[in-house]
Amino acid sequence: MKKTWLLLVAVLLAPLILTAKTTTIYHTSDVHGFFYPQHGQGGYAALEAVIKSGPASYMLLDSGDFSNGTVETRNSKGLKGVQMMNRMNYDAATIGNHEFDFKGEGLAPLLANAQFAVLAANFFEAATGKYPPSVLPYKVFDENGVKVAVIGLANREPTNPSKLYTYGKPLVALEKALTEVEAKNPNIVIVLVHDSLQDEKHGTKSYVQDIGRKFGGRVHVVLGGHAHQIFQNQYIGGTLFVESGCNLQNVSRVTVETDDKTGKVVSAKSQLIPLVVAQTGEDEAVKEYADSLREPGVDEVLGEAAETLSRTPQQADRQDAPLNDWIADLIRSYAGTQIAVHNNGGTRVDMVKGPVTKRDLIEIHPFDNTVTLVTVDGKFLKKFIKKSFAPDSLYSYSGLTITYKKNKKGKIKDLKIFVDGQPVQNRRKYTLATNTYIAGGGSEGWMFKRISDKDKKAVGSKTIRDLMEDALRQGKVSAPETGRIRQR
Repeated sequence: MKKTWLLLVAVLLAPLILTAKTTTIYHTSDVHGFFYPQHGQGGYAALEAVIKSGPASYMLLDSGDFSNGTVETRNSKGLKGVQMMNRMNYDAATIGNHEFDFKGEGLAPLLANAQFAVLAANFFEAATGKYPPSVLPYKVFDENGVKVAVIGLANREPTNPSKLYTYGKPLVALEKALTEVEAKNPNIVIVLVHDSLQDEKHGTKSYVQDIGRKFGGRVHVVLGGHAHQIFQNQYIGGTLFVESGCNLQNVSRVTVETDDKTGKVVSAKSQLIPLVVAQTGEDEAVKEYADSLREPGVDEVLGEAAETLSRTPQQADRQDAPLNDWIADLIRSYAGTQIAVHNNGGTRVDMVKGPVTKRDLIEIHPFDNTVTLVTVDGKFLKKFIKKSFAPDSLYSYSGLTITYKKNKKGKIKDLKIFVDGQPVQNRRKYTLATNTYIAGGGSEGWMFKRISDKDKKAVGSKTIRDLMEDALRQGKVSAPETGRIRQR
């Protein structure tokens, strides 16, 4: 009787299953020019192999930060990043903060050369108030008979702020675009955004979660990025949220089921696929094209790392990491200051044990920042350090140590700060070195905008990478002892 009942249920459900249509979307974000595998994982050739092993009909979308991070993208001012995406036949991408690494004037060539839709509903020309050439607020695709609307939302904090462009409030822009899109009766609505579910800085929570709370039922999938996080099958207000990490180490495959009769979304789910070359293989044609974009002369070995220097903390009670501490020490030694400050976000990948090349250094720190000496008082220093916890420290330091406690909610309290073993004094002046980007008030260094220019001075002409290269040429590099930011 039980078998008969199960068979009857299966027969009854069969028509329902047959009437569902599957739409497949592949998602990447924060590729940062990593065209090739790193230590056996990642790269476009592996991505192409995964795509070819799946359905013949699919969409390929990217959430931004495709134009800088490696020597290929840096030396081409982002154009090779766009060329690679063109070769991969991306359908659409939005604009990340690092699309401005080559300043406002550097964005237009990227947009002009993109053969994929660049979507940013909240991004405008300052002079006209209109969308820039080659930028659309949204696009509706016909994917195997399913109408898929993709709306873009650009990141509003470019690495190099430009007077050429302005930004609208993302949720207001989304509301306007969504109203227009719904008039076209799409089956699926996707929001492509260069912001993250959990990108919290200075105590400000991301607005991305509000997309689900405010537009749940109208927006079916949100594909995010920026914070280099991985999220799969996260639902808010019935909306699926997905983030795919960074540096093309993984790809997310999103499948959306729509009812054939009504056209409405039945379900949406995601799967993270690690691009481990031994498992995925590599597409030879894409590999050949990617190799044709390689920059010459950057695979010279500069020195050796005696051990892997991680860019992330290795002990639960410490917030500083070996690689970041090492860089901070180099900055402080070069500048001859009491303190050095290094923004952790400037360190993109680990320094792996073994030979280290120029390419490795560019991938570790792709920015051409030099060093600036800043004179600050103890009061500024205390406030700066306190604000830098969000709740993990945004910075690493040389010359000072920090201890802290956490309250029951996990927030930082009872900070104690020491310079050369002595408690920081409010009125005392301290010399501090950091990179030019932070000293100029960029991104998380916003407090440095309050420091007078007379209290800032350029230190030589060497970049942070030059300092790393010099150190490697002097002998094997080992990880410094951590514990400069320690929980009591």
